Amino acid sequence: MKKLVLMFSALALIACQDNTKKKDASNEMQDEKQKEIIASADISYASFGEKIDKEGVISASEMKEKFTSMKTGDTLDVKFKTEVEKVCKKKGCWMSVKLDDSLTSFVRFKDYSFFVPLNAEERETILEGKAFVTETSVDELRHYAKDAGKSKEEIAAITESKTEYAFMATGVLMEEPTQE
Repeated sequence: MKKLVLMFSALALIACQDNTKKKDASNEMQDEKQKEIIASADISYASFGEKIDKEGVISASEMKEKFTSMKTGDTLDVKFKTEVEKVCKKKGCWMSVKLDDSLTSFVRFKDYSFFVPLNAEERETILEGKAFVTETSVDELRHYAKDAGKSKEEIAAITESKTEYAFMATGVLMEEPTQE
């Protein structure tokens, strides 16, 4: 009986190690998939999330027009090209992108299944997913301000909810930093 228990314990241990190796290999494949470079003219893009292409992309100003015609609760499937203004400094789990010089859209990633580089500011980016208008609570705004590295005073100054142009990205193409 002891031999049987030892044999099953050994098999379970081997199976767990095998599973860990498979997970490691899967994680490596995901990392490689995210690092895939998509070349376009003079710009190389890294791909994050679902694989997307540049077909049917609209400009940030066209996206701004679409947002301004939407009401809270409206949604729109769209792909647009923009520039990253801010990114979560903890994980890269959200970013703010420019619609024009004074207007932005807050971007999160579908199912929290991928992140973008922490140094993504000022990079050209193509986003595909769902645009919507939402009301963001004070607590959420303070959380995002903390993630962005704002001071305690700046966070405490947030006292009202905000109507925002939001975006749930399923896929992202992001300009690769230039090697200097």
